[in-house]
Amino acid sequence: MRLGIDIGGTKTAAVAIGADGELSDLVRLPTGFGGPAVLSTARQVVRRMSELAGVDASSFDSIGIGIPGAVDTATGRVEHAVNLGLEGLDLGPRLSAELGVGVRVENDVKAAALGAHHLLGVADGVTAHSMAYLNLGTGLAAGIVLNGELLRGGHGVAGEIGHIPVDPAGVLCSCGQRGCLETLASGSAITRMWPTEHPLPARELFDLAESGDPRAVEVREQFLRGAASAVRLLALTTDVDDIVIGGGLAALGEPLLLGVRRILNEWSGDSAFLASTDLADRVQVIPLGFPAAAVGAALVGEPSWQNS
Repeated sequence: MRLGIDIGGTKTAAVAIGADGELSDLVRLPTGFGGPAVLSTARQVVRRMSELAGVDASSFDSIGIGIPGAVDTATGRVEHAVNLGLEGLDLGPRLSAELGVGVRVENDVKAAALGAHHLLGVADGVTAHSMAYLNLGTGLAAGIVLNGELLRGGHGVAGEIGHIPVDPAGVLCSCGQRGCLETLASGSAITRMWPTEHPLPARELFDLAESGDPRAVEVREQFLRGAASAVRLLALTTDVDDIVIGGGLAALGEPLLLGVRRILNEWSGDSAFLASTDLADRVQVIPLGFPAAAVGAALVGEPSWQNS
């Protein structure tokens, strides 16, 4: 049994994958802030999963963790995770020493890419197809699985397409550049373009756009063009079989998917080259509620992934 833990900015989720590939019930706990609190949250989750499985923590074959920020996958050290208050934490080694089982740590978006890849493989029976996971959350990033292997890159930044400038005269991005993709298609972009007191700005934006509000339509279309640009970028640079949209904004569901496909089809109508790539048919949105990062974290812990 492999245990996967997704440590997010507000909540931590965990799931176990049995030898038959079946998923256990999902466990969720609030995430603590700061190194000691994050470690404590991880311990609590492992303890709870052990109780549910009726085994000691050391009985898990492997434990994988997905966490936002810069991760050294070779050492299990989290170098930087500002939303969690972490600046250098040997998360993998410390948990491994305490629990008596190997613990692997991966960036959360890359872990989610593995989870989405696993889901597609279960659905179509093919495990080595190529896929890009486009995470639309507070920021924008991607995880890429080529021929069944996670692409990390020589410096660990493979998939950081949110910080590719697409408008040199655009707004200043948090990375210090101007006009990055993330400034067009992300939760933070919607917050900037659509200031509101509504607890779910993206949902309000899409609902009002659907009802015909002119300003909402304008902002929604700008967001959708940014998301479609990210899909096009991933397809033209990696030529993956599938592009799966996940992250918090994936909860928009069909309106998001249909909007992105509509933009891609409009572009394809003006370009025979783009039309030949079938972009719209290759994009989908991850099913609501599927714990992609936790499932991917469980897979990260597998020995077969350790040298990928």
